[in-house]
Amino acid sequence: MSLIAPYTNEHRDTNGPGDARPTAFKIVRDQSLDGKLSGKVILVTGGTSGIGFETVRALHATGADIYFTGRDAKKGKEAEEELRSDGKAGKLEYVEMGLDSLRNVREFAADFLKRTSGKLNILICNAGIRGYPKGKTEDGFELHFGTNHLGHFALFQALKDALVASSTPSFRSRVVCLSASGHRQSGIRFDDINFDRGNEYQPLLGYAQSKTANIYMALEIERRYGASGVHGLAVHPGGISGTRLNRMTPISQLNALTSDPVISRRMKNAEQGAATTVWAAISHDWDNKGGVFLEDCQQSELWNGDMTALAPGHAAHIHDAESAAKLWDISLEMIGSDTSR
Repeated sequence: MSLIAPYTNEHRDTNGPGDARPTAFKIVRDQSLDGKLSGKVILVTGGTSGIGFETVRALHATGADIYFTGRDAKKGKEAEEELRSDGKAGKLEYVEMGLDSLRNVREFAADFLKRTSGKLNILICNAGIRGYPKGKTEDGFELHFGTNHLGHFALFQALKDALVASSTPSFRSRVVCLSASGHRQSGIRFDDINFDRGNEYQPLLGYAQSKTANIYMALEIERRYGASGVHGLAVHPGGISGTRLNRMTPISQLNALTSDPVISRRMKNAEQGAATTVWAAISHDWDNKGGVFLEDCQQSELWNGDMTALAPGHAAHIHDAESAAKLWDISLEMIGSDTSR
């Protein structure tokens, strides 16, 4: 049976961005966590704009020390300055990092652990790209898979000991991995993960595979580290208006989608889009458990086949535990880590 959040009634009548659906700040207030997480350390990737920015903004209200990443240092410092203006307690620092480079990820992780004296309570894997033409990361991986999945996977591997060590009976560590409804378009292409076989490349298929990988990562974290006090949760934030994630999508295509009244009503603004992430990160519902896929501040149901854009539900393949475990082992090999963990 699915766990249903107290926000369900607000989801039955969606009227587009800014409607009654909860925002990230509402989650913080409803959990009574304003200023209550002093001393906790939270890391958010891709926090300089969109839902990542709103995630950082809301979590800063908890009083935790927040670190957030992005590729553009100028934009990151501007975001940091804006976020600091709320006057809330707790550190707030931008740190530059690119997920398309394993070297950069590892250098960042080492620096981060020095900054925090080896402490990390919540890791939010928010950053991502979508719809890019065929390309490779610095390490030769297909761009979407390498950035969205392997970059975050390598980051977790570098920080997992800190997450385990920081977990306590009163506050278990969490890893939140952002996915998307696009995961329904593809499982993991184990026979051609990097799209090297010469067939015509489809950017959204590359994106879909990476989003399934994000879900598998969260579920495997729960399976492998849940008993050690680190819980994994996967999140679909919904369709977000104005996000930079769609910067590679032609305006004509975006306009065609949002002109559909059904789709436009399902769209959220960034503050609403960050709500499920924040719910996964701090809600007492997940104090001692994980291993599920969340959307609209509740546990996702199985997709009913509705092909309308932004229709809710997850694909059955996310429950393929064998594929999730296989991807974990392959990912360890791809990033050159110890395959015994």
